[in-house]
Amino acid sequence: MNIAVCVKQIPDPATPYDLDDDNHWVVRPNDQVLDDTDRVGVEVGLQLAEATEGTVTLVSMSPSGSLQGIRQALAMGADKAVIIDDDTLKGSDALTTARILSAAIDREEFDVVVAGGESTDGYTGVVPQMMSEMLDVPCLSFARKVDVDDGIVTIERQTASGYEVVTSKLPALLAVTAGIVEPRYPTFKGIMQAKSKPVETLTASDLGVEPDVGQRVTEVADVASREAGDIVEDDGEAYLKIVELLEQTKVI
Repeated sequence: MNIAVCVKQIPDPATPYDLDDDNHWVVRPNDQVLDDTDRVGVEVGLQLAEATEGTVTLVSMSPSGSLQGIRQALAMGADKAVIIDDDTLKGSDALTTARILSAAIDREEFDVVVAGGESTDGYTGVVPQMMSEMLDVPCLSFARKVDVDDGIVTIERQTASGYEVVTSKLPALLAVTAGIVEPRYPTFKGIMQAKSKPVETLTASDLGVEPDVGQRVTEVADVASREAGDIVEDDGEAYLKIVELLEQTKVI
């Protein structure tokens, strides 16, 4: 089974980072880490590959930098990586991102595409669904459990009240939730092997895609300071004040 896993390199959340003054996008340092959400996707891809004697190809759109985040995913056990590094893609919206990733994946045969629900530096939450449309495959989203057997993929789809069982023929795209698996830690052997695994770098023109950077951030403002709340002294009828506040906010 050929498995493509979408991953993203992001600035280390534990360190301060800057925004470009003119365009308001993140100034990405040379050393970026693997998005924690994508660690889950990589683990799902690796488990599927181990169960089917398959291969895992990482697909990423971001400045290459030192490839620290990509190497982290390769050290977990992925076989190779394709990274799209192109200055013309700076400021890309979700639609452009989906077009680029889909074009890169579509270059080779695939059975399953695995993606996290959303990146922790973008939070759009729509890229997997857009990709499934462009790749012309079903999107099985919010997957909290995945099984593949005889060309059929079955997931438990997380809902607000529990889960739904969804099945589809392969090929298909899976958007997985954070709690589906516990990502493995790279071994020393895996870290050393990652240094020699193939990493292909492409541009938008290599994929035959004309960048169409659309939506842009026009303003960035600090979060408003948290205001002190109201103190309600219970004189035996404090519940009436709580009911009043709930009615004002239209909760009840």
